[in-house]
Amino acid sequence: MVKGKSEILFSKIATYLILSFCSIFSIFPFFWMISTALKPDTEIYSTTPSFFSNNFSLTNFIEVLNESDFLTFFKNSFFVSVVTTIIGLIIAVLAGYSLSRFGRYKSIKFAGFSLTVSQMVPGVLLLIPIYMIFKEINLINSYTALILAYSTFVIPLSTFMMKGFLDSVSISLEESAALDGASRFRTLVQIILPVSIPSLVSTGLYTFVTAWNEYMFGYVLINDVAHRTLTPGITLFRGQFTTDWGNLMAASVLAVIPVTIIFAFLQRYLISGLMSGAVKG
Repeated sequence: MVKGKSEILFSKIATYLILSFCSIFSIFPFFWMISTALKPDTEIYSTTPSFFSNNFSLTNFIEVLNESDFLTFFKNSFFVSVVTTIIGLIIAVLAGYSLSRFGRYKSIKFAGFSLTVSQMVPGVLLLIPIYMIFKEINLINSYTALILAYSTFVIPLSTFMMKGFLDSVSISLEESAALDGASRFRTLVQIILPVSIPSLVSTGLYTFVTAWNEYMFGYVLINDVAHRTLTPGITLFRGQFTTDWGNLMAASVLAVIPVTIIFAFLQRYLISGLMSGAVKG
């Protein structure tokens, strides 16, 4: 059935209207957060809240950076997220390659099934066992505890993301390299990985953002300021009876900036990586 010009125009208008509404609905809380962070306390606690203000200032941001441990939390989150991303990518590449190329073996199938089952278990059910294990080996209040915990939860999905892309890479590339005398590991590093950059970027972004935004394990496994990460650290702006909304919003805005910058520069790789494994060829 051929659509007329009026139907096509109406379809486009409806599509753009829906997309615009969804975009505004998603972005509005972020802009409200920025607006609150820039307002003075008198307007934040006003009985008639408004989006705009004539007295915007950077006072809340200055207080967060100079009068709190925000920079310590930021540094801790960045370190833990980067190390988790590196570990997660290395394991995901090797495991994804094994699932993609040796999936016919029973042991590999069982490993893939185990990864799938692990995704079905809510993280909160593992919180107490992981805490008890880390306590027994003296890992509480350490970066190692967070890195191990975060890696445990990001590796399964990261592995399947890499497998989805590697399934689409022609095996003839490896056969040609084998004829030239290259080992399987050398083939993976020098031939497969260079063409897997979009998938590596998208998998790395998923791992980094997951570790950056994680709250529950960061709150339970870390009790001292020196090792506390950003997400649990921001909650310190909430007191038992009062909440410093200005500083809380300013800290939240600063916490979002790194992820926003990363997505802005790597968006094309992210989209390409997510779509690359969708169609084999």
